[in-house]
Amino acid sequence: MRELTAEPLTADAFAPFGDVIEASERAEVIPINYGWTTRFNALADVSVGEGRAIISLFRSKPLEPLVLKIFERHPLGSQAFMPLQGRPYLVAVAPPGDFDVAQVRVFRATADQGVNYGRGTWHHFLLALEAQSDFLVVDREGPGSNLDEIELAAADWIAVRP
Repeated sequence: MRELTAEPLTADAFAPFGDVIEASERAEVIPINYGWTTRFNALADVSVGEGRAIISLFRSKPLEPLVLKIFERHPLGSQAFMPLQGRPYLVAVAPPGDFDVAQVRVFRATADQGVNYGRGTWHHFLLALEAQSDFLVVDREGPGSNLDEIELAAADWIAVRP
């Protein structure tokens, strides 16, 4: 079994897979509400094609053991996740196109970082760390099949060190 160590989640490293959602110096910063609020503008590109954008809440339990066996992608729209409970989590991704297990990367997201998977980006389901965690999710609802899944052969399973 292959083993991967999670790397820090940065906007540059994650760019081939989508957007990092965080209040950072990279964002367009706009003071609003008479200076009482700061807007970090347009942090992710929500892609919904012919559908509509919806907001959901996902509750995820830590995966035990931490072995990656299944990946999925959404060919018709993006999918964004923002943690709500101040806990880090893992993000496992592979580039769009034909799935290639050798291209899988694992990122460790801090408690104040979200991700937006670009349309067609392969990713593992939520990988909460420490405890059950809630995530605000923005994704597509609409016509057409928007979920492809692939189960890895046992020889391709990936053990992850957070």
